[in-house]
Amino acid sequence: MTGGRLEVVQAGPLTTVQDLGRPGWAHLGVTTSGAADRAAFKLANRLVGNQEGAAGLEVTMGGLELRALADLTIAITGAPCPITIAGTPSPARTVLGVASGQTIRLDPAPAGVRAYLAVRGGIDVPAVLGSRSTDTLSGLGPAALAAGDLLAIGSEVAGWPVLTLAPGADPTSEDARLYALPGPRDDALDPAAWDRFRRTRWRVSDRSDRVGVRLEGPPLSLAPPVEAIGRPSEGVVRGAIQVPPNGLPVVFLADHPVTGGYPVVAVLTEIDADRAGQLRPGQGLIIALLADIRLLLGART
Repeated sequence: MTGGRLEVVQAGPLTTVQDLGRPGWAHLGVTTSGAADRAAFKLANRLVGNQEGAAGLEVTMGGLELRALADLTIAITGAPCPITIAGTPSPARTVLGVASGQTIRLDPAPAGVRAYLAVRGGIDVPAVLGSRSTDTLSGLGPAALAAGDLLAIGSEVAGWPVLTLAPGADPTSEDARLYALPGPRDDALDPAAWDRFRRTRWRVSDRSDRVGVRLEGPPLSLAPPVEAIGRPSEGVVRGAIQVPPNGLPVVFLADHPVTGGYPVVAVLTEIDADRAGQLRPGQGLIIALLADIRLLLGART
């Protein structure tokens, strides 16, 4: 069923409307934005039969409570938040029916950061530059949710879902291993710094957000020419790993700036950029270079 509305009872620390973003505006200084974990976001939409890019809710660290003002069909994916509907525990990654007047609650997850709630028909808010995403860096798009907000449900459906349950692995609190390719400025690190970059167990800083994941660990030293004169600003993408003058890498997420003056030494794969969006403060992280793995495999053949 489509149409109807959702009332926000509690918004949690940060709940925003997201879709797959607004590509094509980088020349105006506007980044793509969109869901931080795109794979989880698309899965939620597929489960309820929406177009993959239909607007849904990105729920950061749980704490969201909604009241259905019509009979609705929803699905919740991403960080494994405990889910209750009308007080009854409900599973993630499955199609859920919510009757008019019932409440939907997502409590804080034991691992991961962001959960995604899709409702059949999508969240209907005004589009800005072709997207309903909230860009926290530029301020484009709808404001973060607040108690008392009413969310209209649209009609962005693709058909009835083929599956009602999607198996999959939840984000965990264990050390993560993310895979990357060497970046366009991999010459910015001297050999010793490259060795530390690949071997360090980095720790996710509590200063991380939708713009980027800041890492803590032994600072990396930049090669002398870079340290002395720097580089002109260049375009950056989601998943880019930038090393600022303090030597502590930053992994860019969905709301990254479109340019940066610090060297991008590596870039995460698409799926690992999604996984980076689920890293929580204090979690350990190893960054593995695919070039190293290919060399290792080549040596064994």
